[in-house]
Amino acid sequence: MDGVLVLNKPAGMTSHDCVFKVRKLLRTKKVGHTGTLDPDVTGVLPICIGRATKIVEYLTGATKTYEGEVTIGFSTTTEDSSGDVVERREINETFTRAQIETVLKSLTGTIEQVPPMYSAVKINGKKLYEYARQGIEIERPARTIQIYQFELLDERDIFTGENISFRFRVTCSKGTYVRTLAVMIGEKLGYPSHMSYLKRTGSGQFSLTDCLTFEQIEQAVEAGTIQSLLHPIERALFHLPKFKINDTLAEKVRNGAVLPCPEDESLLEGQFLMVDSTGKCMAIYAQHPTKKHLIKPVKVLAID
Repeated sequence: MDGVLVLNKPAGMTSHDCVFKVRKLLRTKKVGHTGTLDPDVTGVLPICIGRATKIVEYLTGATKTYEGEVTIGFSTTTEDSSGDVVERREINETFTRAQIETVLKSLTGTIEQVPPMYSAVKINGKKLYEYARQGIEIERPARTIQIYQFELLDERDIFTGENISFRFRVTCSKGTYVRTLAVMIGEKLGYPSHMSYLKRTGSGQFSLTDCLTFEQIEQAVEAGTIQSLLHPIERALFHLPKFKINDTLAEKVRNGAVLPCPEDESLLEGQFLMVDSTGKCMAIYAQHPTKKHLIKPVKVLAID
């Protein structure tokens, strides 16, 4: 069984819980998720099965899209609604749509973000949330992230009240903490804030329309149709250029051979797929780091 199973992750489960349950349902050990989602977060979680586990890093690094809600007026320890209240401040002013859209625009593009204490980032060999649970705050280096699109989903022109909440959609790079974006929105408006809701609606090539629930997965396993619901590796790696090879060359690629460079020099700008005559992905190749007239495998994906 090989391919990418796109799970509609339910609330209340960690990504590891989801992998464990999929392993049991599919009765296979070769299962890996493609980027951690917090327990309260729902939505698109691609899970790699069989030889697709070799491409986990490519899906982990893919662009993600989320729809969420920020609540202005109080902050929490975890930067989301599951944490304890840290600071509360009554909102004594109104905000216009233009003000909020200006804040979202200021957070679009290349920005710096400090990972939250309740996160799995490791410092000195220990995860930040382990320090946080002991009441220890660690200085964290800022990370550079990309926010490709940040859109207000609320129809109101005026935002007022003791606590103000509004929905947004954000498309961002790997390593972005949307919880922290919610806190940054509040800081720019002059108030404590937190993320009160979050759903991942896209991960790389996959969206909610590709997702299966655990109930649907169970039904497909019982019916013996689960393989037909797995997305092929070729779709998951859609962003890489393809180089079609004949059967003779395919055998060499299967064995991880170093080969002469193809005539199409544009392929040498990065990594590319070696696909056989049926369009099946055999391997990921790139130009040899020292022998520029050769290409070498980055990952061999063909079954032995």
